[in-house]
Amino acid sequence: MDQITSSRSIEREQPAKGAGRPGRDPASRKAALIATLVAVPVTVAVGGLILARLAPDPPAAAPSPTATTARAQSSAPVEMAAPALDARTATVCRALMSQLPGSVRDLTQRAVTAGAEQNAAYGDPALTVACGGAEPAFPATDDVWTVNRVCWHARQENDAMVLTTVDRETAVTVTVPGAYEQPLQWVAPISDTIVASVPSGGDVPSGCTG
Repeated sequence: MDQITSSRSIEREQPAKGAGRPGRDPASRKAALIATLVAVPVTVAVGGLILARLAPDPPAAAPSPTATTARAQSSAPVEMAAPALDARTATVCRALMSQLPGSVRDLTQRAVTAGAEQNAAYGDPALTVACGGAEPAFPATDDVWTVNRVCWHARQENDAMVLTTVDRETAVTVTVPGAYEQPLQWVAPISDTIVASVPSGGDVPSGCTG
């Protein structure tokens, strides 16, 4: 008991360590601790946002081919035959080739091995256009298809659809590889050029005039 009393007396007589400084009561210390705990996560969060803004964006995915996006394709010339044409047919075919579009949908034009004045090719696998061949012979019951004012007969040949005009002075044949769906859609831009450059004529099937 005496020791305890004496100890308290000494504490009153000797100045406390750090005397002269304003002391902090428990409530003040608690408030300061809470403020520190709140400030640390906020600082971390702000830092994270800054780093996220500075970080480079992830690379965009490569676009898939569309009607307006060119497909990757070989640059090698496409092998095509070039049979001899009479003067009138050669003139018509040159007019057609000079007006063909640079691309058919997303297929860009390629060089051909022979007869650039009568042949054209697009894409890989190659969609080909041949001018000056013979019109196909087919039963009257076969279907014919009018696309942009040009009448076509279609036949399957190996893994391709072969479409030939049947209402023109000079026949034009378009071979559409099986890799390209809905072959009639691929001849639409070619039909527009045929109307402008190849006169109509010949023995037009009744299905083309209905």
